[in-house]
Amino acid sequence: MSKPTNPFNLFCFLFIFLAFWRFPVLANHDGPYSRSSSIVFTTLGRASYCFDIYSVPLWVAPASSNELQLTDGVSVNFNGYFPSPSSVSMLFAAPDRTQADVSPPPLHLVYVTERNGSSHVFLDLLYYGGREHTGSRAILEEDPSESTRSELTRFQFPLVGSEQSDGRVSMKDKPTLVGEYLIYVSTHENTGVPRTSWAAVYSTHLKTGSTRRLTPYGVADFSPAVSPSGVWTAVASYGEKGWGGEVEDLGTDIYLFLTRDGASRVKVVEHGGWPSWADDSTFYFHRRCEDGWWSVFKASILKNQKLGVDSVVTERVTPPGFHVFTPAASTSNKSFIAVATRRPDSEFRHIELFDVVSKQFVELTRPISPNVHHLNPFISPDSSRVGYHRCRGTSNGQERTNLILENLKNPLSEKIPLFRFDGSFPSFSPDGSRIAFVDFPGVYVVNSDGSSLRKVFERNAFSTAWDWKRKGVVYTSAGQEFSSESTDVDIVSINVDDENLSYKQLTRGGKNDAFPSASPDGKWVAFRSGRSGHKNLYIMDALEGEAGGLYRLTEGPWSDTMCNWSPDGEWILFASDRENPGSGSFELFMVHPNGTGLHNLVQSGSGGRANHPCFSPDGKYVVFTSDYAGVSAEPISNPHHYQPYGEIFVIKSDGSGIRRLTHNSYEDGTPAWGPKYMKHDDVEWPNGGTTCSFEDCHWLNISPDTDNVAKCSSLYSAPVKPQCYTN
Repeated sequence: MSKPTNPFNLFCFLFIFLAFWRFPVLANHDGPYSRSSSIVFTTLGRASYCFDIYSVPLWVAPASSNELQLTDGVSVNFNGYFPSPSSVSMLFAAPDRTQADVSPPPLHLVYVTERNGSSHVFLDLLYYGGREHTGSRAILEEDPSESTRSELTRFQFPLVGSEQSDGRVSMKDKPTLVGEYLIYVSTHENTGVPRTSWAAVYSTHLKTGSTRRLTPYGVADFSPAVSPSGVWTAVASYGEKGWGGEVEDLGTDIYLFLTRDGASRVKVVEHGGWPSWADDSTFYFHRRCEDGWWSVFKASILKNQKLGVDSVVTERVTPPGFHVFTPAASTSNKSFIAVATRRPDSEFRHIELFDVVSKQFVELTRPISPNVHHLNPFISPDSSRVGYHRCRGTSNGQERTNLILENLKNPLSEKIPLFRFDGSFPSFSPDGSRIAFVDFPGVYVVNSDGSSLRKVFERNAFSTAWDWKRKGVVYTSAGQEFSSESTDVDIVSINVDDENLSYKQLTRGGKNDAFPSASPDGKWVAFRSGRSGHKNLYIMDALEGEAGGLYRLTEGPWSDTMCNWSPDGEWILFASDRENPGSGSFELFMVHPNGTGLHNLVQSGSGGRANHPCFSPDGKYVVFTSDYAGVSAEPISNPHHYQPYGEIFVIKSDGSGIRRLTHNSYEDGTPAWGPKYMKHDDVEWPNGGTTCSFEDCHWLNISPDTDNVAKCSSLYSAPVKPQCYTN
């Protein structure tokens, strides 16, 4: 890509210089986290995402030749927004400079991007054809030849990220540029209450960095949308009722508040999400109906009435029979909206136009790429283009890069590298040089630099743990994961340094014996077993297994599981639902190997989960996965995650000082804390890895009961009060 040559170049340099001068990186205060070590964890499906934002013209027949990749192919780019040229000009204080000597005029794009695992909001100014191109935008859309695309000039500005927010690492979802202000969702403020969402809407003045929280404390807001005038912001919100653990439809209500300061907040729609404004008195939203179908609704604000639920009339505008969600309204052409759909005859979600007058759909993306998911559409201010994000794969001549280790920014200490690992249940060897992990089915071992990957166990297994004293010995749970107490699962030790990969079965009877953890002296292995009818903890001989010695550590009608032995041998850490057996709510506990000293380490709140704990190498801290911070975004706006609320946390081993390591809407889990400092570098898969193999939300794969379609069919196209929802 050639360097920009127009007069805007100097301005870009000055803007970036001033941005970083005004928002300096916060000095790193490592404190107790200064010891050299590394943390790895797993994110479900994340290595296959690699989203980029694409765009197609609305009034040209869909064809692969007119699909433009707008973002730069770096990391994950999603949830885009086309700001108005006036907002961009106001931001840069150069009304005419952005279009100087350029025809066609540039595309402006605001979007969320993940760079080094941190969420940022970027602004890109895209020039297609540069100074030499003299054609119209219509010509570009109809015939965007490779030669034209190769002339792309990009000006890229980080608007809000960790550098511009005093080092805060957080999710910054669905951003909107309003003059000199950016409206977005962030999760950087701890609510202080387990299992409550940290998601809140903020406004940042981009020229000064001054940031205001618009969401009241004690409330969670998602999917903000600013009205065309900029006066109102609509959000999907829990209000005061809080999160009940939903992973499909959050059951949010839609609130309005003044964009300038969050005042005059009022609920206007019961049960709705993902609002999108057509004008200052009309917006669209989605909800899951009583008939089971996700549908888009129109909300009309009545004039001369006090703003509230009674002053807003809603009508269902999309029919039952297939799922329609994440609407995007046009502010310049109110006859149509863009939506994402899941039709029964497709396994993929696609972007379509829906004519709200004729009730007709026009497919946009399925004719171009039928076997790829397309997410979260947005429309340009002049209604000429629709944007969306999808997995870039190998399109547009770009090679797909798959990472086994993705280096992320550690918000606690730069001296402790943090990596997303593309494999389940990773664990470090005692010297930190190797990582064992599961890739169903089978167990693998790889060097911590990503080299020498090999399979060491063929059978289906879950969880891995290394022996502290016997070099090359890895323990695992051989059998089916997520199973009952009576399922055949046994603890197996594998000598991964043996040329023949010998292994030994340590438990007998297969009553869901799982999650082994060896004692530091190499003599014992703690594990959980369902042999009594309940999953409790046991300790057995490390060499001979239960045949060489076995005793029970915990006992009760609950599940004790996922144990981890402390480096000094004094404690065994584990997850348990003993506070509410059978509820699915897990907390972390510690107990001495002799059964004394049992106490709670992490409380999860009502229905909460804290799982997969692991001690730091010095035993002073514990890393674990939890829904302590609730859910960060509407799940339907993302790919499938069994737990779209799982994040990685660190706490002191005395139960104080809980800190959050990850901020996203993915399922993060199974962390491991190793004794070796790993370089802050991404590591590619030795054999390339998979490409775009993630799954869509599972609940969209199931067609609702057709007998119930009539419940909402009668509401279709009829202005009604909001009755079509699941209680």
